[in-house]
Amino acid sequence: MRTNNKRIIYPRLSYQVMSVLFKVHNKLGSTYQEKYYQRAIKSEFQRLNIPFEREKQIKLVYEDEKIGDYFLDFLIDNKIILEIKAVPFSRAEWINQVVAYLSSTGYYLAIIANFRTVKLTFKRIVNPNLGNRELGG
Repeated sequence: MRTNNKRIIYPRLSYQVMSVLFKVHNKLGSTYQEKYYQRAIKSEFQRLNIPFEREKQIKLVYEDEKIGDYFLDFLIDNKIILEIKAVPFSRAEWINQVVAYLSSTGYYLAIIANFRTVKLTFKRIVNPNLGNRELGG
């Protein structure tokens, strides 16, 4: 599946996730705190039987030593990292944060969604360390 000559990663799952994000934004608008959008997204994933883990704990390891933990907002079907934001402006450090998540976990795709804007804003980020391996689904 291609859009603008670019292949969509995990096309079916990606479209399902984006559909949920747009539905939640359309219903709730852009004025709530992040936790309310997360709860609504969780509810939609459950309703649609989309497998996910909420606040997935990831260990950060250096030289075989655990040096910390971080938490993903959502890990969808053990494939896509989803980070939710609710702030007036997107920030460049979000991309760096998500690239670090992708690099340390080996997952291929992340989506950052910001609900505090008039129209839902989102960014899809591919793990830069994994090259062009074949993905579907």
